[in-house]
Formats: sequence, C-alpha cells, structure tokens
Amino acid sequence: MKDPHDIIIRPVVSEKSYKTIETSQAYTFVVATSASKPEIKDAVEQIFAGVKVANVNTLNRKGKKARNRRKNTVTTRPTTKRAIITLSEGEIDLFES
Repeated sequence: MKDPHDIIIRPVVSEKSYKTIETSQAYTFVVATSASKPEIKDAVEQIFAGVKVANVNTLNRKGKKARNRRKNTVTTRPTTKRAIITLSEGEIDLFES
C-alpha cells in the first residue's frame, strides 16, 4: 500500500478553490499522476482524521509551454493531476501546523 502523503501532494490555494470550500464543501488537491480515485479517497480519510469523503473527481492538467527569449528555447511545465474532493462529514483545516 502506498503512503498517503505520496498520493496527496499539496492543496490548491486559490480564490476559486476557497469559493468551492464555502459553497459545496469541496476541497482541491494536487495528487500523484498515477493515483486512482479509491486511493485518493483512502489517503484523504487517513491524513485528515474525522473526515468522510462523499465524492472524488479528478482532472489532468497538461503542462503549458514556456518560452525563454534569451536562450531561444521552448520548455514545457510539468503535467499535473488535481482531485476535487467533496466531503459528507467533517472539515479540513488546510493551514494547521
């Protein structure tokens, strides 16, 4: 079994993600690209005690192309996977110590 901290990489901190937390109890996390929905659900329930996950939606974000004018090269930012997790019970404090 994989370590839950290897599956859940970090929370997404943006205005849109905060709005979904307030309106529908949905939290957004950057997850490992190889993680499946059941693995993500188990990892969230293990990391954050007292939380019951109702739904997991995932999306793959293709890395953007970035151009360096001095070197005249084009590089690609990394491709990431995000998980939008809806809770049925509990609450996640993203900034606990």
